[in-house]
Amino acid sequence: MFARTKRLTLRPGWPEEAEALRDAIAHEAVVMRLARAPWPYALEHAADFLSRDRGAEEATFLIFAHDDPAPRLVGGIGLEHAGAGKATLGYWLTPSAWGRGYAGEAAAMMLEIARHAFGIARVEATHHLDNPASRRVLEKLGFVEVRRESQMSLAQGRAVPCAVMARALA
Repeated sequence: MFARTKRLTLRPGWPEEAEALRDAIAHEAVVMRLARAPWPYALEHAADFLSRDRGAEEATFLIFAHDDPAPRLVGGIGLEHAGAGKATLGYWLTPSAWGRGYAGEAAAMMLEIARHAFGIARVEATHHLDNPASRRVLEKLGFVEVRRESQMSLAQGRAVPCAVMARALA
């Protein structure tokens, strides 16, 4: 599955993109705000991520900006099915892409995919409390906070305080 917005292409990553993925994500400011990424993030981690088998109902994409002459890898985004018409949204952007509206643009497309391709009725997304920029992205998309909880961060090696936000798609 591929998706295109005005400025972005969302598509699965390919094994030969491991170095570009590592270069995009391997920033402490990015990885420390993710649940499942290790720190330091090495080429082997990128290669392993790109070689994983994906299920037919899994939507995990790299985000490529195409508002420059050549497309460039600026982040990643995914939907993970949680059963009963629910899914969890997760995303990250490389620091040079922050503040350009890419996260909201990519996430809006993922909500359309969730609704129309997968029949998802409710999407949740979690952000670390020390990441107000991610909260603003979610609020602009209509997400509201439903609870707070601690979630494990692989990079930090500990549970971190998070807000869980949700949006109905019906």
